[in-house]
Amino acid sequence: MPHADYATDQQYYFPHGSRLPFFGSLSLFILMAGAAATLNGVAIGGWALGLGFVLLFTLFFLWFGEVIRENQAGLYGEQVDRSFRMGMMWFIFSEVMFFAAFFGALFYARQLSIPWLGGEGAKAITSLLWPNYDAGWPTAGPGSVTPRDDGTFEIIPAFGLPALNTALLLTSGLTITVAHHALKSGHRGILKVFLALTFLLGFIFLGVQILEYGHAWKDLGLQLGTGIYGSTFFMLTGFHGLHVMVGAIMLVVIWLRCLAGHFTPRQHFAFEAVAWYWHFVDVVWLGLFIFVYWI
Repeated sequence: MPHADYATDQQYYFPHGSRLPFFGSLSLFILMAGAAATLNGVAIGGWALGLGFVLLFTLFFLWFGEVIRENQAGLYGEQVDRSFRMGMMWFIFSEVMFFAAFFGALFYARQLSIPWLGGEGAKAITSLLWPNYDAGWPTAGPGSVTPRDDGTFEIIPAFGLPALNTALLLTSGLTITVAHHALKSGHRGILKVFLALTFLLGFIFLGVQILEYGHAWKDLGLQLGTGIYGSTFFMLTGFHGLHVMVGAIMLVVIWLRCLAGHFTPRQHFAFEAVAWYWHFVDVVWLGLFIFVYWI
Protein backbone atom coordinates (compact mmCIF):
# COMPACT_ATOMS: atom_id res chain seq x y z
CA MET A 1 0.00 0.00 0.00
CA PRO A 2 1.46 3.42 -0.89
CA HIS A 3 2.20 5.57 2.10
CA ALA A 4 -0.14 8.50 2.73
CA ASP A 5 1.20 11.79 4.01
CA TYR A 6 -0.07 13.62 7.07
CA ALA A 7 -3.78 14.23 7.20
CA THR A 8 -4.72 17.75 6.16
CA ASP A 9 -7.40 17.89 8.85
CA GLN A 10 -5.66 19.11 11.99
CA GLN A 11 -8.29 17.66 14.33
CA TYR A 12 -6.92 14.90 16.53
CA TYR A 13 -7.95 11.50 15.19
CA PHE A 14 -10.00 9.29 17.51
CA PRO A 15 -10.80 5.69 16.47
CA HIS A 16 -14.38 4.58 17.07
CA GLY A 17 -15.98 1.27 17.86
CA SER A 18 -12.79 -0.67 18.70
CA ARG A 19 -13.15 -3.77 20.86
CA LEU A 20 -9.42 -3.97 21.51
CA PRO A 21 -9.42 -2.00 24.81
CA PHE A 22 -11.88 -4.48 26.29
CA PHE A 23 -9.87 -7.38 24.86
CA GLY A 24 -6.72 -5.88 26.37
CA SER A 25 -8.32 -5.54 29.81
CA LEU A 26 -9.48 -9.15 29.69
CA SER A 27 -6.01 -10.31 28.59
CA LEU A 28 -4.27 -8.47 31.44
CA PHE A 29 -6.79 -9.80 33.98
CA ILE A 30 -6.18 -13.40 32.89
CA LEU A 31 -2.41 -12.81 32.85
CA MET A 32 -2.32 -11.36 36.38
CA ALA A 33 -4.75 -13.97 37.74
CA GLY A 34 -2.61 -16.71 36.21
CA ALA A 35 0.56 -15.23 37.70
CA ALA A 36 -1.04 -14.99 41.16
CA ALA A 37 -2.37 -18.54 40.93
CA THR A 38 1.02 -19.85 39.81
CA LEU A 39 2.83 -18.17 42.70
CA ASN A 40 0.33 -19.69 45.13
CA GLY A 41 0.66 -23.19 43.72
CA VAL A 42 -2.80 -23.46 42.15
CA ALA A 43 -2.85 -26.26 39.58
CA ILE A 44 -4.52 -24.22 36.84
CA GLY A 45 -2.22 -21.26 37.37
CA GLY A 46 0.34 -22.22 34.73
CA TRP A 47 -2.34 -22.71 32.08
CA ALA A 48 -3.97 -19.39 32.91
CA LEU A 49 -0.61 -17.63 32.81
CA GLY A 50 0.20 -19.12 29.42
CA LEU A 51 -3.23 -18.17 28.08
CA GLY A 52 -2.72 -14.63 29.36
CA PHE A 53 0.56 -14.31 27.47
CA VAL A 54 -1.01 -15.66 24.26
CA LEU A 55 -3.89 -13.19 24.54
CA LEU A 56 -1.49 -10.33 25.28
CA PHE A 57 0.66 -11.10 22.22
CA THR A 58 -2.53 -11.37 20.14
CA LEU A 59 -3.56 -7.95 21.42
CA PHE A 60 -0.21 -6.46 20.36
CA PHE A 61 -0.51 -7.98 16.90
CA LEU A 62 -4.07 -6.76 16.36
CA TRP A 63 -3.65 -3.30 17.88
CA PHE A 64 -0.37 -2.43 16.20
CA GLY A 65 -1.76 -3.73 12.91
CA GLU A 66 -4.74 -1.41 13.28
CA VAL A 67 -2.48 1.55 14.04
CA ILE A 68 -0.36 0.78 10.96
CA ARG A 69 -3.45 0.61 8.74
CA GLU A 70 -4.75 3.91 10.09
CA ASN A 71 -1.37 5.53 9.54
CA GLN A 72 -1.10 4.22 5.99
CA ALA A 73 -4.60 5.54 5.27
CA GLY A 74 -3.46 9.06 6.18
CA LEU A 75 -5.73 9.39 9.21
CA TYR A 76 -3.01 10.75 11.49
CA GLY A 77 -2.03 14.40 11.56
CA GLU A 78 0.94 16.17 13.07
CA GLN A 79 -0.79 16.33 16.47
CA VAL A 80 -1.02 12.53 16.54
CA ASP A 81 2.62 12.31 15.53
CA ARG A 82 3.61 14.60 18.41
CA SER A 83 1.59 12.56 20.86
CA PHE A 84 3.29 9.38 19.66
CA ARG A 85 6.69 11.01 20.17
CA MET A 86 5.82 12.17 23.69
CA GLY A 87 4.45 8.73 24.53
CA MET A 88 7.65 7.03 23.37
CA MET A 89 9.78 9.51 25.31
CA TRP A 90 7.88 8.82 28.53
CA PHE A 91 8.03 5.08 27.88
CA ILE A 92 11.82 5.18 27.52
CA PHE A 93 12.02 7.34 30.65
CA SER A 94 10.07 4.69 32.55
CA GLU A 95 12.53 2.08 31.27
CA VAL A 96 15.43 4.23 32.48
CA MET A 97 13.85 4.30 35.95
CA PHE A 98 13.31 0.53 35.78
CA PHE A 99 16.99 -0.17 35.23
CA ALA A 100 17.99 2.59 37.64
CA ALA A 101 16.28 0.62 40.41
CA PHE A 102 18.38 -2.48 39.67
CA PHE A 103 21.59 -0.49 39.31
CA GLY A 104 20.69 1.18 42.62
CA ALA A 105 20.31 -2.23 44.26
CA LEU A 106 23.72 -3.22 42.93
CA PHE A 107 25.27 0.01 44.24
CA TYR A 108 23.64 -0.40 47.66
CA ALA A 109 24.87 -3.97 48.00
CA ARG A 110 28.42 -3.25 46.87
CA GLN A 111 29.04 0.10 48.54
CA LEU A 112 26.94 -0.15 51.71
CA SER A 113 25.61 -3.56 52.72
CA ILE A 114 28.71 -5.63 52.02
CA PRO A 115 31.09 -3.20 53.82
CA TRP A 116 28.75 -3.15 56.82
CA LEU A 117 28.83 -6.96 56.94
CA GLY A 118 32.60 -6.76 56.71
CA GLY A 119 32.91 -4.57 59.80
CA GLU A 120 33.00 -1.06 58.32
CA GLY A 121 30.86 1.86 59.49
CA ALA A 122 28.47 2.45 62.34
CA LYS A 123 26.08 -0.28 61.14
CA ALA A 124 28.69 -3.01 61.12
CA ILE A 125 27.27 -6.26 62.52
CA THR A 126 29.94 -8.78 61.46
CA SER A 127 31.47 -9.03 64.92
CA LEU A 128 28.20 -10.47 66.21
CA LEU A 129 27.09 -12.72 63.36
CA TRP A 130 29.89 -13.46 60.86
CA PRO A 131 33.26 -12.64 62.44
CA ASN A 132 35.26 -14.35 59.66
CA TYR A 133 33.35 -12.91 56.71
CA ASP A 134 35.48 -11.50 53.85
CA ALA A 135 33.58 -8.51 52.46
CA GLY A 136 35.21 -8.55 49.03
CA TRP A 137 33.22 -8.30 45.79
CA PRO A 138 31.91 -10.40 44.13
CA THR A 139 30.40 -12.31 47.00
CA ALA A 140 27.68 -14.86 47.64
CA GLY A 141 27.06 -13.31 51.04
CA PRO A 142 28.22 -14.37 54.49
CA GLY A 143 26.29 -17.61 54.14
CA SER A 144 28.13 -18.54 50.90
CA VAL A 145 24.87 -19.50 49.21
CA THR A 146 25.96 -21.31 46.03
CA PRO A 147 25.05 -24.61 44.35
CA ARG A 148 28.54 -25.93 45.12
CA ASP A 149 29.21 -27.80 48.34
CA ASP A 150 32.24 -25.64 49.14
CA GLY A 151 30.26 -22.40 48.78
CA THR A 152 32.37 -21.07 45.90
CA PHE A 153 31.51 -19.74 42.45
CA GLU A 154 33.33 -18.17 39.51
CA ILE A 155 32.57 -15.02 37.56
CA ILE A 156 32.48 -14.48 33.80
CA PRO A 157 35.54 -12.51 32.60
CA ALA A 158 34.62 -9.14 31.12
CA PHE A 159 36.91 -9.48 28.13
CA GLY A 160 35.45 -12.69 26.82
CA LEU A 161 31.87 -13.20 25.72
CA PRO A 162 30.70 -9.93 27.36
CA ALA A 163 33.25 -7.96 25.32
CA LEU A 164 32.07 -9.74 22.17
CA ASN A 165 28.48 -8.81 22.97
CA THR A 166 29.55 -5.22 23.59
CA ALA A 167 31.11 -5.10 20.13
CA LEU A 168 27.93 -6.59 18.62
CA LEU A 169 25.62 -4.03 20.23
CA LEU A 170 27.87 -1.07 19.45
CA THR A 171 28.03 -2.20 15.83
CA SER A 172 24.24 -2.53 15.76
CA GLY A 173 23.95 1.05 17.00
CA LEU A 174 26.07 2.10 14.02
CA THR A 175 24.08 0.06 11.49
CA ILE A 176 20.71 1.42 12.62
CA THR A 177 22.10 4.97 12.42
CA VAL A 178 23.21 4.31 8.83
CA ALA A 179 19.76 2.89 8.07
CA HIS A 180 18.09 5.97 9.55
CA HIS A 181 20.17 8.34 7.44
CA ALA A 182 19.46 6.20 4.36
CA LEU A 183 15.72 6.47 5.03
CA LYS A 184 15.87 10.24 5.37
CA SER A 185 17.87 10.55 2.14
CA GLY A 186 15.66 8.14 0.18
CA HIS A 187 18.21 5.32 -0.27
CA ARG A 188 15.87 2.45 0.45
CA GLY A 189 18.29 -0.27 -0.66
CA ILE A 190 20.84 0.78 1.96
CA LEU A 191 18.01 1.16 4.47
CA LYS A 192 16.85 -2.43 4.04
CA VAL A 193 20.35 -3.93 4.20
CA PHE A 194 21.54 -2.06 7.29
CA LEU A 195 18.24 -2.48 9.12
CA ALA A 196 18.48 -6.24 8.53
CA LEU A 197 22.05 -6.20 9.82
CA THR A 198 20.84 -4.46 12.97
CA PHE A 199 18.31 -7.08 14.01
CA LEU A 200 20.66 -9.92 12.97
CA LEU A 201 23.31 -8.48 15.31
CA GLY A 202 20.65 -8.31 18.03
CA PHE A 203 19.74 -11.98 17.64
CA ILE A 204 23.43 -12.96 17.59
CA PHE A 205 23.81 -11.04 20.86
CA LEU A 206 21.03 -13.13 22.37
CA GLY A 207 22.66 -16.33 21.15
CA VAL A 208 25.96 -15.38 22.77
CA GLN A 209 24.15 -14.52 26.00
CA ILE A 210 22.45 -17.93 26.02
CA LEU A 211 25.87 -19.58 25.69
CA GLU A 212 27.16 -17.40 28.52
CA TYR A 213 24.24 -18.30 30.76
CA GLY A 214 24.64 -22.02 30.08
CA HIS A 215 28.35 -21.88 30.93
CA ALA A 216 27.73 -19.86 34.11
CA TRP A 217 24.87 -22.11 35.29
CA LYS A 218 26.53 -25.47 34.64
CA ASP A 219 30.25 -24.85 35.05
CA LEU A 220 30.83 -21.77 37.21
CA GLY A 221 28.34 -22.24 40.04
CA LEU A 222 26.86 -18.87 39.09
CA GLN A 223 23.07 -19.06 39.32
CA LEU A 224 20.20 -16.81 40.28
CA GLY A 225 20.42 -18.07 43.86
CA THR A 226 24.18 -17.53 44.17
CA GLY A 227 23.91 -14.90 46.87
CA ILE A 228 23.68 -11.19 46.16
CA TYR A 229 26.07 -11.37 43.20
CA GLY A 230 24.06 -14.05 41.40
CA SER A 231 20.74 -12.32 41.94
CA THR A 232 21.92 -8.89 40.77
CA PHE A 233 23.87 -10.38 37.85
CA PHE A 234 20.96 -12.36 36.43
CA MET A 235 18.32 -9.72 37.15
CA LEU A 236 20.29 -6.99 35.35
CA THR A 237 21.58 -9.04 32.42
CA GLY A 238 18.37 -11.06 32.12
CA PHE A 239 16.05 -8.07 31.92
CA HIS A 240 18.44 -6.42 29.49
CA GLY A 241 18.36 -9.56 27.33
CA LEU A 242 14.56 -9.42 27.39
CA HIS A 243 14.71 -5.83 26.15
CA VAL A 244 17.13 -6.83 23.39
CA MET A 245 14.71 -9.55 22.29
CA VAL A 246 11.76 -7.13 22.24
CA GLY A 247 13.85 -4.54 20.37
CA ALA A 248 15.01 -7.09 17.79
CA ILE A 249 11.42 -8.19 17.16
CA MET A 250 10.39 -4.56 16.67
CA LEU A 251 13.27 -4.12 14.23
CA VAL A 252 12.03 -7.12 12.22
CA VAL A 253 8.54 -5.58 12.05
CA ILE A 254 9.96 -2.24 10.91
CA TRP A 255 12.11 -4.03 8.31
CA LEU A 256 9.04 -5.83 6.93
CA ARG A 257 7.25 -2.50 6.73
CA CYS A 258 10.20 -1.05 4.81
CA LEU A 259 9.98 -3.98 2.37
CA ALA A 260 6.29 -3.17 1.95
CA GLY A 261 7.14 0.43 1.00
CA HIS A 262 6.09 2.10 4.21
CA PHE A 263 7.69 5.30 5.55
CA THR A 264 8.82 8.42 3.76
CA PRO A 265 11.81 10.71 4.40
CA ARG A 266 9.39 13.09 6.15
CA GLN A 267 7.10 10.71 8.02
CA HIS A 268 8.69 7.67 9.67
CA PHE A 269 8.13 7.98 13.39
CA ALA A 270 7.68 4.22 13.89
CA PHE A 271 11.23 3.74 12.61
CA GLU A 272 12.54 6.51 14.85
CA ALA A 273 10.76 5.11 17.91
CA VAL A 274 12.39 1.70 17.45
CA ALA A 275 15.77 3.38 16.81
CA TRP A 276 15.43 5.35 20.06
CA TYR A 277 14.62 2.15 21.93
CA TRP A 278 17.58 0.34 20.40
CA HIS A 279 20.01 3.11 21.33
CA PHE A 280 18.61 2.97 24.87
CA VAL A 281 19.33 -0.77 24.97
CA ASP A 282 22.89 -0.07 23.80
CA VAL A 283 23.51 2.51 26.53
CA VAL A 284 22.15 0.22 29.26
CA TRP A 285 24.46 -2.56 28.10
CA LEU A 286 27.48 -0.26 28.36
CA GLY A 287 26.53 0.38 31.99
CA LEU A 288 26.14 -3.36 32.57
CA PHE A 289 29.46 -4.17 30.98
CA ILE A 290 31.29 -1.62 33.14
CA PHE A 291 29.60 -2.09 36.51
CA VAL A 292 28.61 -5.77 36.40
CA TYR A 293 31.35 -7.46 34.38
CA TRP A 294 34.38 -5.15 34.47
CA ILE A 295 34.62 -3.24 37.76
